[in-house]
Amino acid sequence: MMNLFGPKVPEIDVQTLKEMMDSGESFVLLDVRDPDEFEQMNIPGAVLLPLGELQGRVGELDPQAKTVVMCLSGGRSARATEFLMKQGFRDVCNLKGGILAWQELQQNG
Repeated sequence: MMNLFGPKVPEIDVQTLKEMMDSGESFVLLDVRDPDEFEQMNIPGAVLLPLGELQGRVGELDPQAKTVVMCLSGGRSARATEFLMKQGFRDVCNLKGGILAWQELQQNG
């Protein structure tokens, strides 16, 4: 199967994210959606940095920190994850399914 995002972008699923949060693991949850999307629905503790601003604001992020990137369904965050990898971020991954998958997990337990 062809990967649309070039090199394989590492991913985690929402269950893994929940386990990381529940365990108190230290990581940055980077939300690359637009501010209006973030206001409507977000994951507690997420840091908003819209995809369109990422290139100019990447210096605000710690390339040494474990980073989970998320968006609505996983497309924008996959692009952001790929960009961060190219900027030298070593421990970065995409949240598979985005906040839609997170919302489903919350609703279904």
